[in-house]
Amino acid sequence: MGDKTALIFGSVAYPDWRFLAPLQGQNLTVLCADGGIRCAALAGFAPDFYIGDGDSGGSAQGLPAILLPAEKDLTDLQAACEAAIDQGASNLILTACTGGRQDHHLANLQLLETLAKRGVRAVILDPWNEITYFSAGTRQVPRGGYRYFSLLPITKTLEGLTITGAKYPLENAMARRGDSLTVSNEVIAASAAITLRQGACWLIRSEPLAL
Repeated sequence: MGDKTALIFGSVAYPDWRFLAPLQGQNLTVLCADGGIRCAALAGFAPDFYIGDGDSGGSAQGLPAILLPAEKDLTDLQAACEAAIDQGASNLILTACTGGRQDHHLANLQLLETLAKRGVRAVILDPWNEITYFSAGTRQVPRGGYRYFSLLPITKTLEGLTITGAKYPLENAMARRGDSLTVSNEVIAASAAITLRQGACWLIRSEPLAL
């Protein structure tokens, strides 16, 4: 697996695509999952590859493509992730894949964990959020860009959770799935440091400070 970055579009259209402006001009491979080909055009990105079954209104439009059957064992977006990995990408940016159908939305959040366990770095971006998967270890959350950060437990508990450099610090705490202890924190230093001894969660930065 190489160190390439792939930008993958799902088929959820957003009212504003300016949140992707910092990616313009970067060396990215752009993959479109079915109707994501329309979203890429709306966001101002030229697609490099199409993958899908056409049930969301997408088509290959002369691009290199993998055409999928409507009845299959994975979503078009997951198939696009697999195609990106096969093409050497180890960094995936997923967008246009939150909102809309909540079964797909939740499946895409779970996909972050699947990718992380394969050693693939992945992030979901939409106009309001940046979502990553975080398990035991240490993560820095920079100040700026977003107002809030939250940890939503995936495992039953987060053990040995320490947060410094934030408005609401924690020291060797436990957070339970289904509770809201770790929702809506704010970075007050140059960055906040999160250390987690055991467990896994979604780390969500939300409410962009500027577009």
